[in-house]
Amino acid sequence: MLEGIRVVELGVWVAGPGAGGVLADWGADVIKVEPPAGDPMRRMLAVTGGGRDDLPSPPFDLDNRGKRSVVLDLADADGEGRAAMAALIATADVFLTNLRPDAVARLGLDPAAVAAANPRLVYAGVTGYGRTGPDAHRAGYDVGGFWARSGIASLSVPADDPQPHFRGGIGDHVTAVTTVAGILAALMERERTGRGRVIETSLLRTGIWCLGWDLGLRLRFGQVGATFPRTETPNPMINPYRAGDGLWFWLLGVEGDRLWPKLVEALGREAWLTDERFSSARSRRHNAGALIALLDEIFLGSTRDEWTATFDEHDVWWAPVNTPDDVVDDPQAIATGAFVDVPAGAGSDAHRAVASPVAFLTADGGDDSTPTRGVAALGEHTAEVLAELGLG
Repeated sequence: MLEGIRVVELGVWVAGPGAGGVLADWGADVIKVEPPAGDPMRRMLAVTGGGRDDLPSPPFDLDNRGKRSVVLDLADADGEGRAAMAALIATADVFLTNLRPDAVARLGLDPAAVAAANPRLVYAGVTGYGRTGPDAHRAGYDVGGFWARSGIASLSVPADDPQPHFRGGIGDHVTAVTTVAGILAALMERERTGRGRVIETSLLRTGIWCLGWDLGLRLRFGQVGATFPRTETPNPMINPYRAGDGLWFWLLGVEGDRLWPKLVEALGREAWLTDERFSSARSRRHNAGALIALLDEIFLGSTRDEWTATFDEHDVWWAPVNTPDDVVDDPQAIATGAFVDVPAGAGSDAHRAVASPVAFLTADGGDDSTPTRGVAALGEHTAEVLAELGLG
């Protein structure tokens, strides 16, 4: 899809490299410029406190497979590294970085400077909090910019409850895909105008967009709905429940009044259709605690597999609450192409991995976004790329 598009990536950790990783899966020539010590994500299990420097880093591999790795020392303003970087960017269609704005400026790679020298270039800047404003230079990470400051963390639990530990990389990957969308739109515009554009994304702005339903209510009406504990969810039809074998599932009855009769029939509780406590969405909301307690007791009476058969027979909408072990063996996840086999590279053995989130299908049902190259070792392609620039 993106063959012939060159992306020069100057990024570390996740949000920027994640965007570059998707572009590489889609066929772009992504050249990852790393410092002599490499992207710290290469040593994630050691850097984040695990103490293991001898193991591969699956998170790094996911976001960096298929790229070419070039080591340049950009610390010296008059050094060969800076000159090579400028020459490399001059050959690029896209320059992608998630270094903080002050760090990018110190390297002479701020948008104004780079875009002025390369008018056809798409400059993609990914930050924690944006390029302007009082906290533009503050460190973010997704737990800071995406989860905490956006408001998502505070609405994830009832008021005054401590926030949970959020799984790493989720906000980063949402921001990465957002960045990819912006890059592709700017490349399309360049096809019409012949000129590139600077695009900006941030963990904060992406997180705020993801929370747009709640923040839209706040902006329009001055208030946001409360977050309830599971036992008091206003719509018991969209709530998690535990089966008798200890496995959880989630009812998906967003349209309560339309889907309520199906659940009632599946449970054999037809009397609830005329029970004034439960006969309408409004009455169920007012009596949510009592209904959830009744449903909890009923659902404990059968295994999840048994409920699966019952729900499917009565067209009750639901989903299993999968563990990671469940996910990697889920036949539907496998069928949708969620996992791919990554070939061996100098930086990693061949391995099974998570696929990019979009498939580009061929006429015979194949997927052109399947990785064709593995993970590069640090600096593996330095000599090759410099030779292409006439600097070897």
